[in-house]
This record gives sequence, structure tokens and C-alpha cells, in this order.
Amino acid sequence: MSPLSDNQLAHEHTERARTWASTMSGNAAHSDIRVAHSDSWAGLGTTEIADRSQRDAHAEQELAPHAARAVGAGNRLLPEDPDPYRSCFERDRDRILHATSFRRLAGKTQVFVFPDDHQRTRLTHALEVAQVAVSVARALRLNVALTEAIALGHDCGHGPGGHASEDALSQYLPEGYDHAVWGADVVLTPLNLCLETLDGVRNHSWSRPAPRTAEGEVVSWADRIAYVCHDFEDAVAAGIVSPRQLPTTVANLCGTERRSQLHVFINAMIEAAATTGRIGMTPDVADALAAFRQFNYEQVYLRPASVEQGRSVITMLRALVEHYADRPHLLPTGDDLPVADAGSEQALRNAVTYVGGMTDRFACRQAVTLLGFKSESLPQGIDTLR
Repeated sequence: MSPLSDNQLAHEHTERARTWASTMSGNAAHSDIRVAHSDSWAGLGTTEIADRSQRDAHAEQELAPHAARAVGAGNRLLPEDPDPYRSCFERDRDRILHATSFRRLAGKTQVFVFPDDHQRTRLTHALEVAQVAVSVARALRLNVALTEAIALGHDCGHGPGGHASEDALSQYLPEGYDHAVWGADVVLTPLNLCLETLDGVRNHSWSRPAPRTAEGEVVSWADRIAYVCHDFEDAVAAGIVSPRQLPTTVANLCGTERRSQLHVFINAMIEAAATTGRIGMTPDVADALAAFRQFNYEQVYLRPASVEQGRSVITMLRALVEHYADRPHLLPTGDDLPVADAGSEQALRNAVTYVGGMTDRFACRQAVTLLGFKSESLPQGIDTLR
């Protein structure tokens, strides 16, 4: 097939543009409605629509006894009027999806800095956690919307460069920098989320107190299930480990592929709930999950290249924080950061807030532009870490 000439390409583009523009106003089915396609047929078979209160009442009959109930506008720090159609937890989920902090997760490290096209980022990790958590919550008759909101928002407090950012930023705050707490109490605060959602985000890490809802407890497990499975898959694809290295106790019970591993872990949670009425996992599978996580720690997270990457992240982020703390006028306006004098405690907190919100690439760019960092001193991508 011969390549198209410039004139042919221009003609095709023009025709396509005309076709697209012709759909601008939709299509008139009759005077009361516009439809998307000229041959649209879809309808409900009724004009009865369920509003939020009707849906809440229906959910009350379907949910497990200890599942979270969506009531009105929700339990929020700042009172709001309820939405006529969405539950309070559905609104939380939607606010998180549209939040800048959630979008920036696409540019933040999961395991590998500057991931290639198929490796996970914090954003894809959050989506996979939500998928696992919702699969469990639906089977257990828990509140799916609350579960999904917590899962999508659980890592919004992460800084650039993975968990090394917590080590980098903790020294500047009396309370330290815990991504779970920071996410709930700083990053997501402007969204005025329900207290149940914030509690699930704040306490999703196993080192924190237990969440106050069953939905939050499900997300705690889903987070671990998701990252153990997908971090191993990414490490295998990168040539860092081989499926043959997986401990026999794990491989025999869960398999060596993510699909079978997720199947086993999710079903073990559902079976545990069916047997005991509690959120957890059957002991044999929980032991396998622990052994799997230990393997990842030793072979992936704590391998020399990862440790060196962490050191470079810490050096870079601390230099950025101190630079901005001494020059608060460089911080962008409109970020709800209080005005502070150079070198003050508030200026330092503002700098931590700003640097903690950066993506990996933006942090590296600022280190080069503002601080004169050389590329070889920056966190390196996977190609240089093999």
C-alpha cells in the first residue's frame, strides 16, 4: 500500500473533522431530548428514577449489619447539603477521582522511578487496590462506594520517589511524615470528605490503628494483596527476579502469575468472612502472603540498586525542602499555603507540603534547575538499575 500524499492526508483530516463537528449538538429524538447517535434506541422502559434517599433505603436492606451506611450529606467536617442522586460516599469517590493529588499519582513511583510503559505507578496501584477491595466488599455486602473511595485515595499523601520520601521529609515535621496520615489530614482535607473515608485513608497501613469501618479494613488487606502481586510481576518483567525464585510455599498455593495469586488471596478473604464473620484471611493463605511479601522485600525493595535509589531520593528531596523553606516566595500562590517568613517553622511545613506533592519528574527537574544537580546524582530509571 503506497503512502498517502499530503493532500490526501489533509482531505481525510478535513472529512473527519467535518464528521466530528456534525455531532456537536447531538441528534433530536423529539423536542424534549437530544441523543448521542442518529440511530440511538436506548431507554429505561420506565420514567421512574430512584433518588438518593430511595437508593439509601434500598441499600439498608442489602448491606451486612456492620457495613457503613450512607446517610444524607454524610459525616463531614464542614456541613453540606446532600446530593439528590449520589450517596455521600459516591460523592467522596468522585471528588478523589477529580482531585489534582489523585492525578499526580500517575507521575509518582510505585517501585521503579521513571517506570516504562507497562510498570505500575502510584495511580495504577490505586486502581488495582480498588479492584481487589471492591471484589471483596461486594461479596461481603459492604458499602462498595466507601470501599472504592478509600482505595482510590489511600496513597494520595505519597511523596515523589516512593517510601524514601517519608524518610526524607519526616525530619522536618514534629509528627513525622507518614503518607497515610498526611494524605488524610493534609492532602485530601480541601475535599471535605466524609470522616469514614478519611479514617480509612489515615489507617490503611498495618502499622497504624485499625480503621473504624469494615470497608477500611478491607482496603488495608487489598493494598497489601495488590502491591505484593503487581510489584513481583513488574520485577519479573524487568529481569530482577524470576518466577522460579518464588518460595515453594507461595508458588504451590498461589501460583507464579498475578491472575492466580489474586484469585487465591481474594477468595481466602471471602472464605474467612463466610466462616468467622470477620475481615481477614484464612491462615494458610495469609502465611503465603506474608512469605510473598518477605520475598519482595529481600529481592526487590531492599536490593542494592533500590537502596541506592532511595538514598538519592532522600538527598534530592531534602535539598528541595531546605531551598524552598529559605525562599518561600518561590512557592506558587493559590495552593492554600499560609504566608510564612523565610526559615520559619511554617515556611518549612509549606516547603514539605509543596515538595511532597511533586511528581518524580518535576522534583528532578527542580533539582536540576534550582539546585544545579547533575543527572548522574538523580534517582535513575530501571534501565540503569538492572
